[in-house]
Parts: sequence; C-alpha cells; structure tokens
Amino acid sequence: MNYYLISGEASGDLHGANLMKAIKQTDPQANFRFLGGDLMLAEGGHIVKHYSEMAFMGFVEVVMNLRTVLRNIKMVKQDLLQDRPDALVLIDFPGFNLKIAEFAKKNGIKVFYYISPKVWAWNQKRVLKIKKVVDHLYCILPFEVEFFRSWGMEVDYVGNPLLDEIAASTPNENFRTQNGLTDQKIIALLPGSRRQEVSSILTDMLSVVRNFPGYQFVIAGAPTFTQDYYDALMPNQKLKVVFGQTYDLLRNAEAAIVTSGTATLETALFHVPEIVVYKGNKISIAIARLVIKIRFISLVNLIMDKLVVKELIQEDCNPAKITEELNALLHDDAYRSNMLKNYQELSEKMGEPGASKRTAELIFKELQ
Repeated sequence: MNYYLISGEASGDLHGANLMKAIKQTDPQANFRFLGGDLMLAEGGHIVKHYSEMAFMGFVEVVMNLRTVLRNIKMVKQDLLQDRPDALVLIDFPGFNLKIAEFAKKNGIKVFYYISPKVWAWNQKRVLKIKKVVDHLYCILPFEVEFFRSWGMEVDYVGNPLLDEIAASTPNENFRTQNGLTDQKIIALLPGSRRQEVSSILTDMLSVVRNFPGYQFVIAGAPTFTQDYYDALMPNQKLKVVFGQTYDLLRNAEAAIVTSGTATLETALFHVPEIVVYKGNKISIAIARLVIKIRFISLVNLIMDKLVVKELIQEDCNPAKITEELNALLHDDAYRSNMLKNYQELSEKMGEPGASKRTAELIFKELQ
C-alpha cells in the first residue's frame, strides 16, 4: 500500500515515525510519502516538506505567515492528486490537516486521522466537519472517546504512543559522564521545539538558575536547533544543552520546568515533578482565553481532570513564580509526594504500550 502521512511539529514527527515502523511490520511492502521530520525520514520513504517550515503556533503567528501556510496547503493538494495514495494518514496539526482531509475526501482518497484534533478545547462543533471528512479517527487520550461519542461519532481508542516510545528507549548509564555533568542534582529545562516558544520562554527559565546554586540546570535541545542557537539566547550563562537525550535527561532529573505541550505528559510519565509554563503573543493568548473551553492547558491536568501540576501562563510565567514553585517541588516533601502519587494514577489511566501497532493494524484492516 501507498501511505501519505502529514505531521507538522516535533511530537507529530515522533508519533509518525513510530506509526511508520508499525505499518512496515503489518504491511512489509508499504511505501511512504510524507510531511514530517528527521525521525520519519529515518524510517524511509520520500519527505515532501520538513515540519520546521510549517509549524506556526498562535492566532497572530498563523495570520502573519498566512501566505506560507496557504502555499503549503496548495502544494500538498497538488501532490496528493499526483500521488493518489491508498491511505492519507493525518497526525494532529488540525488547522492544516482538516483542510487537507476535506480536499482528500472530495477526491476519493481514504482519510485516517491519528491523534485526533483537540476540538474538545474550543469550537466543538468542528466535530461535525470531522464526521464528514475523516473515515476513521484514532484517539490517544482516554477522555476523548466519551467526548466524540457525545457527538454521535464512533472512534477507536488506541492508547498513547508516548508509552511506546518510552518503553522502547534504553537508559544510558553513562549519561552524566558523556555530557560532562557533575553529581549535583539536575533540574531539566524543556523549553519546546518552536522558535517562538523557545525565544520567549527560555529567558524566564534561565533567570531562576541563580536562585538554586546547589543544582545543575540542563536544557533539552530541540532537533531543529543548533548549539549556537541556544548559546545566543544565554550570552551570560553557559548551561549544558543535550540533543536527542531528553528521556535520559528526565531519568536523571530531580525536577523539570516544561513548556506546555506533549513534553508535559512525557515528564509526568517519567515521574519527574514539574512546572508547566507558557508564554506567547499577547493578542494570541487573549484570543485563546476567549475561545478555549477547558480549565487546564497541560495534558497531565486534562487527563486527570484536576490540578496536578502548576500551570504558569503568560503574566504568571515569571522568575518569581517559577522560583516559588520550584522551591516547593524540591523542598516541600508533602507537595512533592502528592504529585508523584497523582503521576502513578495517571500512568494507570494511560494503559499499556502498543498504540502505534494497534493503529497500524486498524488502518491496514480498513484498506483490505
């Protein structure tokens, strides 16, 4: 079968690569064409465009880059008509992917959506459009199944692909020595993978370092950036940046400061006490606060349906509040213990690994 996959950011690249790996086990003759990143490229096939040229986060940012977005949509539509895949597999990235789904459906291409659009967060009536343009939807968060069913849509819950990735990872016992780290306790900094996120949030993360002299702070570098990029953001500090070693960093971390996104859930699944931070364009955040219908922004709190990890958003994302919360994580034993207890419950809710395999098998079965 010919598979055409579209992911538009780092987390989608990770999940897309795992899905491709699982599809090859189910369909050894599989051919791939995709929009994604280096991890998907490593699985083989033809890359049409790298996600680093596509990821724009926030209402204002999308408007400012609208020409690029529209050009990418037009290019993918033309490419789909030329390629005529047996299956179009869309991975998250709903603003872009739902437009492609509508086009593909009109042109008789079977549409599968893996990692369902987060329509439960805002504009829930978009479910009605999804019902029209998507043949099969695969959910990775437990509460999503009930939400889609409430709109009369049957979906498959396949588990969460992060569990696959974590289960497949092998701990590096020499992580500290190979990266020139000391025996001091580590605070992990996960500032995100988008340029606009990193440039606005890393500064606040770095500003708390001097308040914790007994710890070493280590940055999880995104694959789309170089060491020079991070060096330019911290001219007066030279923290260690590790690339492609986020899981080993979390295995060794005492606590973490994490930009809102998939990494918040990864950190919790490694049972690392964390602070969730986010800062964006003021107008984008103001619009988001008007339209978003959820109580929390972090996946940890959304899945647990309660405040498990502190969320410091926009004006609350400042050195004083980050310092206060990090002090609590490191020195308030009862607070730390309660968070770890909630993490255990979260792990049980998430279930077992195998999401990629289950999704690949369901897609292949539909194509037969």
